[in-house]
Amino acid sequence: MNRRFSRILLLGLCALLLPAALMAAEKGMMPANKDMMPAAKMDTMHAGGMGMMMPAAEGQALLDHITKTDPYAKWDLMPGTQKMRVGREPHGTLQNVYVNKAAMKAFKDKAGAMPDGAIIVKESYTPDKKPGAVTVMYKKKGFNPEAGDYMWLRYGPDMKIQVQGKPAPCIQCHTQAKANDFVILAPLK
Repeated sequence: MNRRFSRILLLGLCALLLPAALMAAEKGMMPANKDMMPAAKMDTMHAGGMGMMMPAAEGQALLDHITKTDPYAKWDLMPGTQKMRVGREPHGTLQNVYVNKAAMKAFKDKAGAMPDGAIIVKESYTPDKKPGAVTVMYKKKGFNPEAGDYMWLRYGPDMKIQVQGKPAPCIQCHTQAKANDFVILAPLK
């Protein structure tokens, strides 16, 4: 009798938990079956202990992550910045600079470097506040050790990717802040 009761209880629990697990998998929160996952989504890792699955170092996967999975517009502004801050080219006259939780923790802790999974997003605007390009720095361990392991991404207001990967102009500019882990606007030490 106990064995039968245990089986019924186990089946009942499975019936209760399965729909929630399937919904989570459908929303991209957990892989349902790695053989069914798109290649760009298979390269995931946990970011700095924050419990968030991170995208592969690939343009569309990163774009989907920051606009759908974990929308950057809900993140905090980079320390020391404000909305519609005056910027400089090539990033537009006005800017909003957002950081994910892993990046924010590195700033607050004065960690000296960004952790794997840190993301910085810079929205650009024209002087009349029309949206321009969005530029992203994504720290992905092993991606590009010579340039701080950052992957860069830029896309336009039309959501079309303009630049991704290891663009020389981005790397050359950010090399001036190599001592600050290639981050220009706020200190990490």
